[in-house]
Amino acid sequence: MSMTKKKDKNSDADMSKKNKEMENADPVKWFGMIISFIPSLLVKSGGAFLRFKRQAKKGGKIFKKELINQGLDRKTASELTEIYLKGSRLIQSMIKIRSISK
Repeated sequence: MSMTKKKDKNSDADMSKKNKEMENADPVKWFGMIISFIPSLLVKSGGAFLRFKRQAKKGGKIFKKELINQGLDRKTASELTEIYLKGSRLIQSMIKIRSISK
């Protein structure tokens, strides 16, 4: 029982020491740490965006093909596919949401 109380006291002391270190941290150091992550974050999010767009385009082709196979004419299938693909236009959707929120 005394061992656990001793460990708890040590862990509490360690936590308070870490909290004080965090409070005394240099803002320039934090800014530098955050800035260093931005390039990798941009590359990763850019790659995810391009994968999303490629998958949406592939899905649109499959969607159109299935509509035609089910008996719809090409013009109607193309129009429905265009509506289907509107949901994958993230940048346009974000701009529209931004303009609505103003």
